Amino acid sequence: MRTLVLGGTRSGKSGYAEALLPADAPVRYAATARRRPDDLEWEARIARHAARRPACWTTVEEPDLVAELARGGPLLIDDLATWLTGVLDDTEAWEAPTTPPGVEDAVATLVESVRQARSEASCVLVSAEVGLGVVPATRAGRLFRDELGALNAALAEVCDEVVLLVAGLPLRLKGP
Repeated sequence: MRTLVLGGTRSGKSGYAEALLPADAPVRYAATARRRPDDLEWEARIARHAARRPACWTTVEEPDLVAELARGGPLLIDDLATWLTGVLDDTEAWEAPTTPPGVEDAVATLVESVRQARSEASCVLVSAEVGLGVVPATRAGRLFRDELGALNAALAEVCDEVVLLVAGLPLRLKGP
């Protein structure tokens, strides 16, 4: 079962996603947020997330998501917004006049890997829903919102289940 869990900031999406997987069995937790030792608040957020994970889960920081998906077994990817931020950083997309081809390539490869993920393995993906608010005032903000919206839509198409968290409440958009 491939499940996409969407939600806004502090909507409960990560906690909900974590509860979909067994707390008493091995799970790989692909943590996509890049560490920033000079940002104490960011490091504290990462630490809070890590502290609530069961001891039998393995955290993989800055993971190769395609490789993790190919391994099979229970996998939680949290989250795709920070993964996409890394892709936009790595392709220098923020200041480019148009979106570099590397962004589309990375997204297409990830979506295909999710589509091909082993059916016997639980795969839970977490992503931010950023398309419900105001239009960002900057090109970088619009780039991020647009690219994440397209990524979320492509993943929703290949996932078996899609859930949207609003104010801590899950709304089933697709699936059983």
